[in-house]
Amino acid sequence: MMRIAVMGAAGRMGKALIEAVCQAPGVSLTAAVVQPGSSLVGADAGELAGVGKLDVRLVDKLASVKDDFDLLIDFTSPEATMTNLDFCAAHAKKIVIGTTGLTDNQKLHLAARAKETAVVFAPNMSVGVNVCFKVLDLVARTLGDDYDVEVIETHHRHKVDSPSGTALRLGEVVADALGRDLKECAVYGREGKTGARTQKEIGFETIRAGDVVGDHTVLFATEGERIEITHKASSRMTFAKGAVRAAAWLDTQSTGQFDMQDVLGLR
Repeated sequence: MMRIAVMGAAGRMGKALIEAVCQAPGVSLTAAVVQPGSSLVGADAGELAGVGKLDVRLVDKLASVKDDFDLLIDFTSPEATMTNLDFCAAHAKKIVIGTTGLTDNQKLHLAARAKETAVVFAPNMSVGVNVCFKVLDLVARTLGDDYDVEVIETHHRHKVDSPSGTALRLGEVVADALGRDLKECAVYGREGKTGARTQKEIGFETIRAGDVVGDHTVLFATEGERIEITHKASSRMTFAKGAVRAAAWLDTQSTGQFDMQDVLGLR
């Protein structure tokens, strides 16, 4: 039985992760961590998440439960995630990371730490989204440069990074398939007299409104037709279940960096 700790256990995603762990076979929740100084320290993690009493008390320091878990699931902030990654690498703990907004340097740091422990890092843990990644590679290679590409994403008003990590990954998949460098061809929003779009640019449009969990569409358009590939998430449980699936898969790995394409066997 893999023992799992959830970071950010008091947040919306943290509660969904606790519920998903409780529903999955072969894993158990043995630790739950909240922000330092939280008034919720000592509360039962299961009762907080609405799944009933689990006898797992919330703590505000990962070090205080060092001996109580085998793998950490982290959907927090880039800075906190890097600290938690260092802790896991130093103490032979595996980690599943769903945090978005990591800088290039932080991603390099993650890759270095993955030489010391096993890491699954993905901007979106949804099984459906990761199937879309696979489909997009085929579609982009087949359509080629004759189709304009736009990525449109919508999230709730509280999301702090833009575009979403998933939107960027969608753009990367298409750019790689077309032999482009996303850093050179991406256009983030348009305003004013911008002129006609260039043939090889990949556009991004971002919407922040209400309580939308996450909608993503990749539009391929040319004269006479268009293709839209869309994924809509209606619950955070889709991400939570994917993360727990990744955790169970990671049990067989000792070191290395992986993503959901590895977990789902889509390579």
